[in-house]
Amino acid sequence: MENLEDNTYKKATKRVKELKDFYRHLKVFVVINAILYLFKSGALQQFLPEGLSLETYYFNWVDAHLVIWILILAVHTAYLFRHKLTFLKKWEERQIQKYIEKNEHENRRYK
Repeated sequence: MENLEDNTYKKATKRVKELKDFYRHLKVFVVINAILYLFKSGALQQFLPEGLSLETYYFNWVDAHLVIWILILAVHTAYLFRHKLTFLKKWEERQIQKYIEKNEHENRRYK
């Protein structure tokens, strides 16, 4: 009984750590991208060094950066909520059943 409780506690602790990591990732995403967009919009350009070129194309990379980080965040979200994605589990079960039936069919064919 203790082993079951210990295992349950470990799973819960792991889940809470995953949630904390996700929320930390989300906070960093929001803060960093907000700062980058403030620089891009010109609101924080007074904090940039004086000799820095501030051409209009200078901050064009911010958009690509945002898209890449959104994709990474989406993967992190999918990993976090992997237990709620039942369609993947159902697909996996269907594929297993398909291969079992195929194997049984081949076994009957050669008997």
